Amino acid sequence: MKIVGLTGGIGSGKSTVAKYFTECGVPVYNADIEAKKVVLIPEVKQQIINLLGEESFKGDSYNTKYVSERVFNDHNLLAQLNAIIHPAVVAHFESWIKKQHAQYVIKEAAILFESGSYKQCDKIILVVAPKKSKLLRVMHRDNVTEQEVLFRMKSQWTDKQKKSMADYIINNNSSLEQIKSQVISLHQILSDTFL
Repeated sequence: MKIVGLTGGIGSGKSTVAKYFTECGVPVYNADIEAKKVVLIPEVKQQIINLLGEESFKGDSYNTKYVSERVFNDHNLLAQLNAIIHPAVVAHFESWIKKQHAQYVIKEAAILFESGSYKQCDKIILVVAPKKSKLLRVMHRDNVTEQEVLFRMKSQWTDKQKKSMADYIINNNSSLEQIKSQVISLHQILSDTFL
């Protein structure tokens, strides 16, 4: 089975693109959503508490706001947190992929390149969007300030860095219909490629 990585900067529209691939019948694994689940695995949770303190969790819930404030200002802490979470997500993905019966699957991950996950992908799709659009999307979606979004953006590679490693680019600078059209065309290309 072929693995197609789907990535893009925060607020680029990866989830919208992933939704359209799902509508085409392609199984999609959202690494960012699954990461929020694996942090609750007892041994992973304890490692995070050891790294960032008890405040990392509120009861049985991951304290995303606290963790984000800690790690997005400290690249060393972010790297240590990623070293805890990413191996658990990789293991979960490997278990998930064994249950799929498709020509190819999509692995959606915001930090596909930064985490090294791109190495297990046969092809990579990059979703790009204007910076202002990304800022507004994330501010609205996460109810955070522009400064908080900019801090998160600093921890990710730039679109320019990612473009050199991507096989396909989807431009999210127009209507949803045009994005869907790009996905349908790309699905056909990938289906033909992986015959």
